[in-house]
Amino acid sequence: MMLRRNLIILIISLLAIITVFMLYDTGKNLDYVIPRRLLRLATLLVVGISVAYSSLLFQTITNNKILTPAIMGYESIFILFQTIIVFIYGDKTFEVINHTDNFVYAVLLMMGFSLIMYFLIFSKGNKNIYYLLLMGLVLGTLFQTLAQFVQIIIDPNEFSMIESYMFVSFNKMNESLLLMGSIILIATLAICQPYLKYLDVIALGREHAINLGLDYSKLIKIYMIIISLLVSVSTALVGPVTFLGILVTNLTYELFPNTKHKQMVWICSLIACLALLIGQFLVEHVFNFSTTVSIVINFVGGLYFLFILLRSRKTI
Repeated sequence: MMLRRNLIILIISLLAIITVFMLYDTGKNLDYVIPRRLLRLATLLVVGISVAYSSLLFQTITNNKILTPAIMGYESIFILFQTIIVFIYGDKTFEVINHTDNFVYAVLLMMGFSLIMYFLIFSKGNKNIYYLLLMGLVLGTLFQTLAQFVQIIIDPNEFSMIESYMFVSFNKMNESLLLMGSIILIATLAICQPYLKYLDVIALGREHAINLGLDYSKLIKIYMIIISLLVSVSTALVGPVTFLGILVTNLTYELFPNTKHKQMVWICSLIACLALLIGQFLVEHVFNFSTTVSIVINFVGGLYFLFILLRSRKTI
């Protein structure tokens, strides 16, 4: 009964914030304001679903509630890729970096990175996923260091283009990128749907999953491909969102305990969309664009992350 009540409150809250987001302070310029807010709203929903879905899958297969796919180095390789584009093209960077090809190449690069790491580790007979996470952490640090090195030697004016990709922004979107990201998201969710039923068993741990008859390695490979696709879409669209995954997944665990993953992924997506909409509304109408939604989300998510750590320490 409580779970149903929480779900109803969540849905009503999301619909309310969507209405406020779309209609607040529009004035008499509805024909100008509404289409642009619709574009931002659609982007918020695509990113929210991608982050929530990928974070919940990742935490389930790693059996850890404070990890997100960011530990794999996806965001670092994305920033490095954008930095190299700026370094190579110089004055022509703006035309190249905002082209749809850049989005496609970024998605393919992050997917390829995930697959290469998976096959390099699992092909050697090592079935422990934590080796994969450790390799991702090390390579992510390496990519971040390389990106910082290139950023130091490029022109300061060109660095400002890279800086716009280091923080999440929903104001630089265009319809072609959003359409492409939405198609990839819908296709990925359709592929993932039949495999959601196995997550409840995967959450029990590798040994239990194998004893219950699941092909653990095959399922992990499928989940990693799905995660890499979803992370690639959200990162390539708006940039890295570090703490959003931790925030929304743990709120889902708190508000909807003992819920099956088949329903939990969608509940988590609703919470992520609600968090992003509130953050974007604050950025636009309270802070007057003096900050970005990533700073707001990371501040709240960082505090919540510390709260989780302190609470878990007390229960040990």
